[in-house]
Amino acid sequence: MRLLPALALAAVAAVIAPGAASASPVHVITARGELTTYRSDLVPVGAHAHVFGVSATPGTTTALVLTGLLPGRAYGAHAHEKPCGAAGDAAGPHFQHLPDPVKPSVDPAYANPRNEIWLDFTTDHLGTGFARSTVDWTFGERRARSVVVHETHTHTGPGHAGTAGARLACLDVDF
Repeated sequence: MRLLPALALAAVAAVIAPGAASASPVHVITARGELTTYRSDLVPVGAHAHVFGVSATPGTTTALVLTGLLPGRAYGAHAHEKPCGAAGDAAGPHFQHLPDPVKPSVDPAYANPRNEIWLDFTTDHLGTGFARSTVDWTFGERRARSVVVHETHTHTGPGHAGTAGARLACLDVDF
């Protein structure tokens, strides 16, 4: 896909501003492939995802491009703690920079787009979607291991923060 180099370069430029100190190492994130599909009525078998990211001081930018989905539909997507598995629950909870001591996490103090990587998107008329997330932290020894596509855009209210419906599909990503 010709879009890969352009998106990777855009992610690098978004994170590493000209003249910024680069005391920390730059970690480049790339993954692509056919999604593991859990609900083929909402994510057709054969749908693909591409994840590009850069994690370096002062933060992490992640871009997600998906193809082969239903046209004109809203989806949620997030980085998750564990790799994909045979069922959606295998990917574990959302990766949180500052982990909520209460699971499942629905407290907006923890389940928010500043503490998690949220990649909500709406597909175009061809079933292609794009999302980008920028957070002001970098990965340490704990890293996310997958991106999960969810049934709806992410909710933000107390008691529902971070929820986005059923887990529809997954891609392993070595953040």
